[in-house]
Amino acid sequence: MSENEDNRFGGRARRYVQVGSRVGALAARLAGERYLGLKLDRTEHAEGLKQALGGLKGPLMKVAQILATIPDALPKEYAQELQQLQSNAPPMGWLFVKRRMAAELGPDWRSRFADFAHEAAAAASLGQVHRATSKDGTALACKLQYPDMQSAVEADLKQLKLAMSVYERYDKAISTSRMYEELSARLREELDYDLERRHMALYAHMLVDESGVHVPVAVPELSTRRLLTMNWLDGAPLLSVTGEDLDFRNRVALNMFRAWYVPFYFFGSIHGDPHLGNYSVRPDGSVNLLDFGCVRVFRPSFVEGVIDLYKALRDGDDELAVHAYTIWGFENLTKDKIEVLNLWARFIYAPLMEDRQRPIQETNNGMYGREVAEKVHAELRRIGGVAPPREFVLMDRAAIGLGSVFLHLKAEINWYRMFHELIADFDAKALAKRQAEALKTAEVPEAA
Repeated sequence: MSENEDNRFGGRARRYVQVGSRVGALAARLAGERYLGLKLDRTEHAEGLKQALGGLKGPLMKVAQILATIPDALPKEYAQELQQLQSNAPPMGWLFVKRRMAAELGPDWRSRFADFAHEAAAAASLGQVHRATSKDGTALACKLQYPDMQSAVEADLKQLKLAMSVYERYDKAISTSRMYEELSARLREELDYDLERRHMALYAHMLVDESGVHVPVAVPELSTRRLLTMNWLDGAPLLSVTGEDLDFRNRVALNMFRAWYVPFYFFGSIHGDPHLGNYSVRPDGSVNLLDFGCVRVFRPSFVEGVIDLYKALRDGDDELAVHAYTIWGFENLTKDKIEVLNLWARFIYAPLMEDRQRPIQETNNGMYGREVAEKVHAELRRIGGVAPPREFVLMDRAAIGLGSVFLHLKAEINWYRMFHELIADFDAKALAKRQAEALKTAEVPEAA
């Protein structure tokens, strides 16, 4: 890694100024409301925060999007606004792109492609994608990281840690320290496109028998830690198919379900970023997975705990529920704390409890989930709060994010049968063996 691309003090300092100038005044207003009794319109304040973070278009914006999908991580006014943040950032210009490509592949980089589009096909918080064609005529997608992103990530993470600590001072329902550890670890991983290339290979291995899910294939000789080249997968945005007939929407939902949970229940891995821009739909209803920067590998015992909690809720087995929460890493489990955790768990597991075709939520909108989250939040504050384990953070986020996809699709599926097909022959030792083989094949590190 060159000094120009490293985590430089100068890069961090510029980012602090950039973040501070946009967010500092907003933070002061929030503190004024809490500590000085000043009146604050939270909806207006949240809108300002969204605009500030959206303008930055960097890692902090991405973290804000993540936090907005984790129940109780932020007040509802902020979550509602931050959920609207778009991933599209202003793309780098062609002269900038040429310099970045030369830095990654050398001065003769252009000769290694038959064609390379000057305009970005998509731009996001950490990089942008260009269409290209290989020398043999294969359509390619080249994901090029913006410059100085490591400095930006480190600067933004310091700001995030401060913001979370301030929030926790006046609302102790959720301890954010482990959430911060998990989010910061995953964000740092997203900077490493070589790791993402290996995650892509891992998913190709895990989903090899899933005809309804497509994973791109990387081109290693045209890839580096900050450039990831893969074959181009054509597909339509998910929101563009919400007007199709129910059979088609159900087919898409089924493929999405298996794309997420076959890797989880058979290999202990999950795609931790269920953002609408991270997949597309083919004419036959199959889906393309497009981004593998945020992949979480779990201990086999954690997966077993997910199944045990389902059985505990189904059978009213409090001891098994305690066992499951303990496996996940929850501590100091009082009776009150277990009852509150079960409130949220019953909401998450509800579609899996009934052997019938139904929407993911009977109300078919997000209001019921928000009501449950607010009730859980109030109860957690009453009993002194809870510290979610690191592994729980992205698992919960993925479940909520995927549920929102099914709400968009208005899918009606027998979730109970789909789930039971996946866990019918579950064996933690067999999962551990499959996981070890898959991680070794893809050269991906084991679970932290």
